[in-house]
This record gives sequence, structure tokens and C-alpha cells, in this order.
Amino acid sequence: MSTEENTVTIEDSFEELKSIIEKMNSDDCKLEESFKLYQRGVAICKDCNERIDKVEKEIEILGGSLNA
Repeated sequence: MSTEENTVTIEDSFEELKSIIEKMNSDDCKLEESFKLYQRGVAICKDCNERIDKVEKEIEILGGSLNA
């Protein structure tokens, strides 16, 4: 993950996804643009899932150390 991606919050990513969906749903979105937007959306979703998984694992570790 690059330094630039580290500064983007999950909330920012969700806002970008919302914008992508709105663009894809517009009547003037061409097929090629729609495909590029789709690819970007998939990349954002993958990044968000990885970040959320990382946080969940950290919470499990913290929870385990509190119960020990």
C-alpha cells in the first residue's frame, strides 16, 4: 500500500464509491468509462476489505490479551 493510500480514510473511500455509482448510473456514462469506473470501484472495495480485516484482527488480538 502506498503512502498516499494510507492517508485516505475508509470514509473517503466510501464517498468515492458513492460517486462512482452515481456516475455509472448516469445516462451519459459510456461503456468504456463505465468499465474503468467499475475497475476503480473493485479496487477500492478490495482495499477497504483488507483494511477492515486488519482492524478486526487487531481487535481480536487486543480482546485476547484482555481476557488472558
